[in-house]
Amino acid sequence: MKMKKPHRVPLSDRALQILKEAEALRGASGLIFPSMRDKPLSDMTLSKLVKELGFDAHVHGFRTSFRTWAQEQTNFPREVAEAALAHVIKDKSEAAYARSDMFEKRRKMMESWASYLEARGGEVVALGKN
Repeated sequence: MKMKKPHRVPLSDRALQILKEAEALRGASGLIFPSMRDKPLSDMTLSKLVKELGFDAHVHGFRTSFRTWAQEQTNFPREVAEAALAHVIKDKSEAAYARSDMFEKRRKMMESWASYLEARGGEVVALGKN
């Protein structure tokens, strides 16, 4: 994490299922998604894959897609979506009192996000204005 703070991530049931299925990929390193050399994937691996698959997109766009969905298609509070992205509260007074990571609220939001994605079955859907 950029802020060097722990960030708990509530995984959807589908994400947990994928991780369970991925256990078969574990090599000697014990990594869930190892590189071809059984080492951690580099930060450029996903970027390279996106380009090789021919998508005109950036990996950071996955975060943008999530945030746009939360903003336009749900009633989840802004602060819950921002916490899911590990964004910090810039106002120091507000941050001093906001000590919860809203884990259970974020869990509900991530289940909803997983359902949204699954309902589209891999279809690319434009969100927001072009």
